[in-house]
Amino acid sequence: MKISARTDVGIVRSNNQDSYAAGEFQNGVAWAVVCDGMGGNAGGNIASSTAVKSISERITSAYRETMTSSSIKNLLVTAITNANFEIYDMAADNLDLLGMGTTVVAAIMTKNTLYIAHAGDSRAYLVTKEEIRQLTRDHSVVQDLVDRGEITPEQARTHPRKNLITRALGVDESLKVDFTVEDLKGDETLLICTDGLSNMIEPLDIYRVVADNPHEKIAEILVNQANENGGEDNITVVAITK
Repeated sequence: MKISARTDVGIVRSNNQDSYAAGEFQNGVAWAVVCDGMGGNAGGNIASSTAVKSISERITSAYRETMTSSSIKNLLVTAITNANFEIYDMAADNLDLLGMGTTVVAAIMTKNTLYIAHAGDSRAYLVTKEEIRQLTRDHSVVQDLVDRGEITPEQARTHPRKNLITRALGVDESLKVDFTVEDLKGDETLLICTDGLSNMIEPLDIYRVVADNPHEKIAEILVNQANENGGEDNITVVAITK
């Protein structure tokens, strides 16, 4: 597995509320966690960094090569659920942190299978030689409007409520986590990103960067392009190629 990752504050924001971690087990299995914090300068940073630390520690300590698909689902969902409790309790104990939260995408990628758990509007894409495909569904107000046919996907990109998410770690005691399993066949690339990338670069342009550049340059080039397009938010990218 080859991992390319980068985070950047962007052009507009003064601090970076994104956090990420990624790594590889000895058996060639890769993992990654990407979070986008919210809730003020301190709150967003604390929420995202706490979630990444908690989830990545759980993955690296509990993952076993012999795990079944259901066991991996339980691992990822439990890791995110525990992080949710941790962030929620921190906010309850400190009024300055009240309302903080974070999105999350957590993934484990083996030679043949990809496992993804997520909450919020950070995304996971699968890039093949032929196409780019979004694997996660945004938990956001505009995505709900698109699903109901009230606005088009094109209108969603510039909608005034595009930054409002409907799920986040730390906001409530309970959290619904979506889980996806994807069979892998060839030289696919998993790309996980915050909305600082997906709001600044069209999926087709992401596909072209992945297809046309060495793997070790993917994250750097994507971050640079997002900044060239306005850099309106923090930008985080993790790309894993088999």
